[in-house]
Amino acid sequence: MVKARLNPGTVIEGFRIDDLKHTGGMAHLWSVTREDDGAGFLMKTPVVYEGEDPAAIVSFEMEQMIMPRLKGPHVPRHIANGDFSKQPFIVMELLAGETLLSSLPKLPLPPDAVAELGARIADALQSLHGQGVVHLDVKPSNIMFRPGGEAVLIDYGLAHHRALPDLMQEEFRLPYGTAPYMAPEQVMGIRNDHRSDIFALGALMYFFATGTRPFGDPQRLKGLKRRLWKDPVPLRRLNPAVPAWLQEIVLRCLEVKAGRRYPSAAQLAHDLRHPGQVTLTARAEKLEQDGFFAVLKRRGESPMSLIDDPPSRQADASDAPIVSVAVNLDDMTPELADKLRRTALRILERSPQARLAVLNILKLNRIALDQTLDEQGNNKHVQRLVGLKDWARPLPLDQGRVTFHVLEAIDPADSILDYARINNVDHIIMGARANSAMRKILGSVSAKVAAEAPCSVTVVRNRALD
Repeated sequence: MVKARLNPGTVIEGFRIDDLKHTGGMAHLWSVTREDDGAGFLMKTPVVYEGEDPAAIVSFEMEQMIMPRLKGPHVPRHIANGDFSKQPFIVMELLAGETLLSSLPKLPLPPDAVAELGARIADALQSLHGQGVVHLDVKPSNIMFRPGGEAVLIDYGLAHHRALPDLMQEEFRLPYGTAPYMAPEQVMGIRNDHRSDIFALGALMYFFATGTRPFGDPQRLKGLKRRLWKDPVPLRRLNPAVPAWLQEIVLRCLEVKAGRRYPSAAQLAHDLRHPGQVTLTARAEKLEQDGFFAVLKRRGESPMSLIDDPPSRQADASDAPIVSVAVNLDDMTPELADKLRRTALRILERSPQARLAVLNILKLNRIALDQTLDEQGNNKHVQRLVGLKDWARPLPLDQGRVTFHVLEAIDPADSILDYARINNVDHIIMGARANSAMRKILGSVSAKVAAEAPCSVTVVRNRALD
C-alpha cells in the first residue's frame, strides 16, 4: 500500500530517492538515481496526507495517463510510472535550471524580451496542442527552458487529453487552475479548448511586460468570474514603453470570447516574431478600460453567452455512451463481483466506443469528523482506488476505456445519481444490498437509484440473496 511519507535513501522499484527538491499543493518532487546505471531523474509523488484534497490523487492519475503519450523537446521525457497499489510515482527527465518563476524579481522585462519569451512558449503550446493536449495550467512555475532555448511545459495534472477521459471534469465541480491565468471558459467549466492556453500565455506576457497581473489573484469563484465582463487595464497605461504591436497581441490573447483570440499558438508565435506584420486594431491604441455602461451591459448577459465558439465535441454521445458500474467494496462477494463484471461486458459489447466508469462511494459521517487515513496510516481514498482497479483487472479493456472514481458523500444513492446527471451517464450497473435489518430500516440504495436515475439502470443480484 502507498506510503504516506517518503525519505531520502528509500528505494522504489529501482529508483533511490536522493533529496526533496520541491513541495507543492498536490505533489512532491524528488531527485532520484536509478540504481542499475546511476542516471539521475526527477520523481513526482502525490500528496496523500491526512486531510489533503482528493483532487491531488485524481490529477496525479491524469498525469500518469497523459505523460507517456507526449513526445518532443517541449515536454519532459517520461521514464516510468508507479502503481497506486504500491507507491504511485512518475519518473521523468531531470531538467537543468530553474522555472520561469525565477524571473519575477526582474519584472517588468523589456518588450522585445517579452515577445521572445512568448514566442518560445507558444512554440511549446503548438507542439502540445498538436498532440491533442490542452495544458490548462500555463504559468511561470510550469515553464522551463532547455540549453538550446526550447520552452518545456511541465506539470500535466490539470491537463485535458482529447483521447482520454477527463477525470478532473467528471469528479469535481469547481474549476481547477491558477487564478491569474485561467481563461473565462475554463472558469465556467470548459476544459477542452486549446485557446484557453493562449489566454493563459497572454496573461503571462501581460504580467511580464507590466509587472502587474491583468486580473489580480482572486481566490474565490466570484472574483474569477469578473474577467468575463471586466477588461484589464491596457498595458500601455501601466508601462508606456510597451509598443502598440505588443499590446495588440496581448489583448487579443486576453479576449473573453475564444473565437476572437489567436486560432493557434503557431499564429501567435509568428506575430511575436514579426511585429512589423501585426495588424493593429483599436486594441493597440487603447489607454483606458471599457466604460461603465459597456461593463454593465456585459455583466447583464448570461455568463455562457459571453463565451462563444466552443470547440465541437469529439463524438456524439450516442456513438460513445458512458456506462457506470457502482462497486461496493465493503459488501461484495466474489460471486457478485464476477456478475457485475460479466454484466458490464455484455453492455459494453453493444457499443465498441463505450466507456466504463467504475464508482465507489466513500461514505462520510453526518456529524463526526472524518479521517482520511485508516488506523494503519493508509489513505482511504487510495485504498478504494486500488480496490476498484483490482475489481476491473479481469476486464479486457484498453487503458482510456475504463476510469475509476472514488466519490466522497454522505448519501451513496444521491452521489451516484449526481455523478450520472453531471456526466451524462447512459447506463448504471450496481449490485443489490443483501437482505438485512439495516436494509429494511434505511431502504435500498439500488432502489432509489433505479427510481430516480436519468438513464437505464441494471441491478445485479446473487440468486442466494433472493
